[in-house]
Amino acid sequence: HWTLLGVSLLNCLLSTACSVGLALAFALTVHSRGTHLVRGCNSSALPVDARAAIATNDCPFNTTRIYDTALALWFPSLLLAAAEAVLSGRSCLVALVFQGIGPCAHSYGKEQV
Repeated sequence: HWTLLGVSLLNCLLSTACSVGLALAFALTVHSRGTHLVRGCNSSALPVDARAAIATNDCPFNTTRIYDTALALWFPSLLLAAAEAVLSGRSCLVALVFQGIGPCAHSYGKEQV
């Protein structure tokens, strides 16, 4: 039971941190309209808006769809990380109940008897 408690608590914290990081990256990218995504490119031909970026030889990657692709990948990852944090939190509560600690522990023990 203690292993379940420790692992679920650690996973809940890591999933929450991942969710916060992805939400921050998503918000900053939308706010800057993707300019931070093409910052590694040294071309003056690149427009300020990453959505209108063109592929040039000065950039180490294809910039044509980086804004939409980043957002399309980050949003489902954010949802999955948040769901993982919730499920890990529930596992942590179950481990606490098994140990006799927590809000439902006393009623759970009486039901089992």
